[in-house]
Amino acid sequence: MKKLITTLSILACSHIAWAGGMESLENFVKTAKSGRAGFTQVVTAPGKDGQAARSKTSSGTFEFSRPNRFRFDYKKPFEQTIVADGQTLWLHDVDLNQVTARKQAQVLGSTPAALIASSPDLGALKKDFNLEAIADRDGLQWVQATPRAKDGQLHSVKVGFRGDELAALDIVDSFGQRSVISFNKLELNAGVPPDAFQFKPPQGADVVRQ
Repeated sequence: MKKLITTLSILACSHIAWAGGMESLENFVKTAKSGRAGFTQVVTAPGKDGQAARSKTSSGTFEFSRPNRFRFDYKKPFEQTIVADGQTLWLHDVDLNQVTARKQAQVLGSTPAALIASSPDLGALKKDFNLEAIADRDGLQWVQATPRAKDGQLHSVKVGFRGDELAALDIVDSFGQRSVISFNKLELNAGVPPDAFQFKPPQGADVVRQ
């Protein structure tokens, strides 16, 4: 009987801990109206033909303002900017001097960006994702989000929180490529200026509209 009670207590505590991830996500979506952070991204491509998996690391800064505005500035090893201005998603590859522009509404629904910068509440997120609290890992509370649409390039994304602070995204695409984004020095509701989300293609850049 004592062993059964102990086992039930462990299961109950695990359920409470797992539920914490969902609560953190809900609090973040409700209260985080804007923010900025540094980030490090590690992308790991699956090995082919018996070769080991290959990883590459990049870093930069991230800013967002609800609803539907965010900016990733990749600094190392190559400069690249991704800006969502509310209407258009811009991607600027500095080395190629090429800009790709896509209608934002067509591409952001079932993406990691929707989880952290676009959706106004948990109910809106649930329209695009199945959400499930999963076990704590690496000192973080996690929620797994699986897109309801089955025809996209995103397989799943895990959102990691340290308390109510966004700490990491663990993304797997439909090709098995994994991308882990770790955030640092996160400042919430920091009054990010509106012009941070304005983008004008540089003079002479090749602009591709899709």
